[in-house]
Amino acid sequence: MTPGLTWGVRPGERTTPLPCDGVLPSAGVRADRAISIAAPPSIVFGWLCQLRVAPYSYDSLDNLGRRSPRRRDPELTRLAVGQRFMTIFVLRSFLDGRQITLQSKGVAVTYAIRPEGEGSRLHARVLFAGPRLLAQALALGDLLMMRKQLLTLKSLAETEADHRRIPALTPARSHPRTGSTHPRRGW
Repeated sequence: MTPGLTWGVRPGERTTPLPCDGVLPSAGVRADRAISIAAPPSIVFGWLCQLRVAPYSYDSLDNLGRRSPRRRDPELTRLAVGQRFMTIFVLRSFLDGRQITLQSKGVAVTYAIRPEGEGSRLHARVLFAGPRLLAQALALGDLLMMRKQLLTLKSLAETEADHRRIPALTPARSHPRTGSTHPRRGW
């Protein structure tokens, strides 16, 4: 197997059919990357939709030095085929909460989410068309960028899930006469 074609993938995931397989059936190189995320699929999907505005990888390289947003914009979950993602991709298909499939010239990618315990499993497959040697070189570079992207999305999704799990703090009780909430003063 060519180095750089897999990262984090379990044996069965490499053979799982994904929508990008039909978008670029003549692709010479296929790369699979996957990661487990301690967040529900709905949160992970919301972060995938953020790829409409930023790549969430090495921002100095692929986002002109601008930091990818660290807060989700709920409006970005309103998807329609033909929308732009990461500037160079076009949305080819999606299943709300489950997958997005993107295409650019000579490249197709599916990000598929499935539940895994109380969290999610995110599997990205990238297909590269063109001369095999060039496609393999692109796949190796993509490994570095997508690994960072998946780790960033994992971190953001898990942080959001953790914040949702924290119960709301109850307001401090105030002293009936003084109104003070300080534990020593006014009590």
